[in-house]
This record gives sequence, C-alpha cells and structure tokens, in this order.
Amino acid sequence: MQIYLPIAEVSVNAFLLLGLGGLVGVLSGMFGVGGGFLMTPLLFFIGIPPAVAVATEANQIVASSFSGVLAHFKRKTVDLRMGTVLLIGGLTGAALGVVIFNYLKALGQVDLLVKLCYVIFLGIIGGLMFIESLNAIRKSRKQTGPIKRKKHTWVHGLPFKMRFRVSGLYISVIPPLIVGVFVGILSAIMGVGGGFIMVPAMIYLLGMPTKVVVGTSLFQIIFVTAFTTLLHATTNYTVDMALAVLLLVGGVIGAQFGAVIGAKLKAEQLRILLALMVIAVCLKLALDLLIMPSELYSLGAAGGH
Repeated sequence: MQIYLPIAEVSVNAFLLLGLGGLVGVLSGMFGVGGGFLMTPLLFFIGIPPAVAVATEANQIVASSFSGVLAHFKRKTVDLRMGTVLLIGGLTGAALGVVIFNYLKALGQVDLLVKLCYVIFLGIIGGLMFIESLNAIRKSRKQTGPIKRKKHTWVHGLPFKMRFRVSGLYISVIPPLIVGVFVGILSAIMGVGGGFIMVPAMIYLLGMPTKVVVGTSLFQIIFVTAFTTLLHATTNYTVDMALAVLLLVGGVIGAQFGAVIGAKLKAEQLRILLALMVIAVCLKLALDLLIMPSELYSLGAAGGH
C-alpha cells in the first residue's frame, strides 16, 4: 500500500514504514537508545531526503522513548535527578544544533554533513563499544562475581558535586551537563536521540550501573527530541507528519517488546549487539558515499528538496 508523503515529496509503502518503526522501537526498549542512529539512515536508503528524515525522525523518537521509559519506571530503573541534569545540557545543545543545521541548509551542504556525521560517529562509537564488550565478556567468564565499576576517576575530582541516589553516585554535575549539550547538538543535526553516545558515556565516564543507564537515557531523550522536533517544525518546516505517524505507531509497539527482551539479556550481550548494529549501518552509509551513483544528476522542481 503506497502512501504519498507531502513534505518529503515521495511515495513509500506504508507497511514498510510501520515495520521500520517497530524495529527501532524494539531497539529503543532494549538498549536505551532513541533508535535514530539506525532509523535515519534507513530513511535515507528508501529515498527520504536527509533534511526531512532528520526532522521527522526526532518526532518518532519521542514516542518510542516514552513507551520504553514507562516500562523502566515500573522497574524503578530511572534516575530522575541525573536525567534532569542531562536534560538541561541537552536542551541547550539542541538549540545550538538547530542554528548550525539552518546555517548549513542555507549553504546547501546539510545532506552531505548529516551523512558524514553518521559515518564518523557510528564508526568510532561502534568500534569502541565492540572492543569493550568483547573484553567485558572475557572478564565475566574468568570471574564468578559481578564486574565492578571503577569507583574513582578524574570525574570524581571536579567541583559542584551532587548526590545521585538511584545511580549510587556522588559526582560533579559538569560531566553530565557536557554530555547533555553534545547529545543535544547531535540530536538536532543528525535526527538521533543520542543514546548511542550517551549510554557509553553514562557507563564508562560517569560510572552509572547499566540497569539504571537505559531508563535514564530514555527519560532525557524524550524531552530533547521533542524540543528538537518543535524547533525544526517552526524554523525549517521539514517535519512530515504522515511519515512521523506511521513510524510512531510502529515505534510505540516495538518499544514494549524491546524492554521485555532487554530484561532477559546480560548487559555485555546487549552492548555487543548494539555495537554490531552501529558498525553495520556505518559501513552501508560509507559505501553509499564512496560508490558512484548510477545517475549522477537528477531533475526537480525549483525550491524542491
């Protein structure tokens, strides 16, 4: 069943979009990521213009993350205080990111920038997560007890400390704020929730336990992506509601299944699965940028995407 997307100006199979939304919803519930790192490139692959994919995907992430975070609230694995600190940084970063996005859009370079950002960040994050996950699995096999988190790092020496009881931490608010700002910028430019960067940062930089990281990450993602969507809709007019609704329905359903699956897998297994998915998407995008297209030029109406 083909459906015409008025803002994207393309026709796409409605069931394909529902399926993609469901797949990303499962990832959201399992890993604590918005799923945009996977969905936005998938939208590129089926012909959605990058500017529309980025703005609309931020909208879909709100729904799938909200659905996922409800399941984590029931398990009491959401650190609201940490989430609020990350959120303050995230909203600031999102506003800055939209300004950068608009400037590059005016220059006509936004499509290339978005794809290059994906290749660089997904390659680095995926590679690091894969190596670390393999090491964690080896260590878990050698020892019977749980893997201990590092109690003291340079982060603990910074000023403006705050106690985060759910996470069992007493650290400075500066690192969470910086992580939040960075993730907010990425959310605006790349159409992602930023979970693929925030989750590793919360585990390895801030020292939070994995079970709390997922729910807290989703809590922050909801508000930052909602704010990003609002800014894109009012400044760029690139949010396609028909596309967003189809992705949203699939995402909400998928997130509930993802939260159940995630609870049954070990933390190390979750991280290595996420790393493999990140690397696979990165390779596909890199190939698309390097391989010469079959048609070098395309004709379109003046002012079209």
